[in-house]
Amino acid sequence: MVRQDGRGPQVLRKVKITRPYLKHAEGSCLIEVGDTKVICSASIEESVPPFLKNSGTGWVTAEYGMLPRSCESRIKRDRQKAGRIFEIQRLVGRSLRSVIEMKELGERSVTLDCDVIQADGGTRTASITGSFIALVDALAVLKKKGLISRIPVLDFVAATSVGMVDGQMLLDLNYEEDSKAEVDMNVVMVSSGNFVEVQGTAERKPFSKEQMDAMLELAKKGILDLIQMQKDLLKDVK
Repeated sequence: MVRQDGRGPQVLRKVKITRPYLKHAEGSCLIEVGDTKVICSASIEESVPPFLKNSGTGWVTAEYGMLPRSCESRIKRDRQKAGRIFEIQRLVGRSLRSVIEMKELGERSVTLDCDVIQADGGTRTASITGSFIALVDALAVLKKKGLISRIPVLDFVAATSVGMVDGQMLLDLNYEEDSKAEVDMNVVMVSSGNFVEVQGTAERKPFSKEQMDAMLELAKKGILDLIQMQKDLLKDVK
């Protein structure tokens, strides 16, 4: 099966990561996954949420939003933070915290802002993959300033989608594919091959364990390719 954009079923969309991207952020990048574009920026604060005060432990969290014309029709600015927005923010935060040694941060916080400037499917997975780059760069700033002794990263983390469209298993769905998928799955994984999160939904008929296992293997292949890109980009960080 050749897809609308010319890819084969097991091929990621073209990925481009521009780093750094913003002048003032401690870490930032623009990640482009096909026609999906997300600006990921990392900001450091010398404080932690109240529940961590006097614990000696740091915190990593995320915020997510879509610009009004990131989609075909204008979407209203979400000032109340709808449920979907909260869900994605929590997913990005959990994914990043899974690979950071919080004690090494001291009592300071890193906030990752994920701003979708153009959406064509996979905005949450692109946000995770790009935010890891911004986070590592921000931690490198802390180390350079002598505020931490080492960059407390335990592993690389990235994410992609996989699904079933017209009975065909596809990697890295764009919006058109996602909107008609029989099964849609978002997968977050570290470079060791262990999973951080798997979000899988049957939109029509249920899927089998064999199909789920095959989709996870396909997602793993794609994520390892993304992690290799991260490693190549961050090879200068010490």
